[in-house]
Amino acid sequence: MQLTRFDRWLRTRFVNEIHIYTLREPPETPAHVSCQELPESPGRHYRFRYVSRNPKKAEQLIQTLKDNSQMFTTRVVDRNDWYVSYIAPKGKSFTWRVIWICLSLVTGVELMAAAKTLWANPEVQKNVYESIKILKG
Repeated sequence: MQLTRFDRWLRTRFVNEIHIYTLREPPETPAHVSCQELPESPGRHYRFRYVSRNPKKAEQLIQTLKDNSQMFTTRVVDRNDWYVSYIAPKGKSFTWRVIWICLSLVTGVELMAAAKTLWANPEVQKNVYESIKILKG
């Protein structure tokens, strides 16, 4: 399903994390960007991983890396928080899910109100009770 503008904003704000991998540390790191030294392993290409949840802070770090001619790569990944599967379901739109839930609730309430109004009619009650008597035999 196609994502709405609101869905994209939700993903950017609450779901996505930007990982920036580098060989060496930059001279300065923006606030709220965490640095993790990656473990030694065969075939490892990068030594440090910087994690930013704010795209503007990530862009500042990328600009710093470019200014210092440092090699880097970036990846956008989903966070490991409990609410991610609710806000950003795989292949589905959060907005349309909420709209369908609301429409279903409104329809259910309207049907219950119509049934209550119908049941308030004594003639309908009498017909239902007579039908039950006939079915019981």
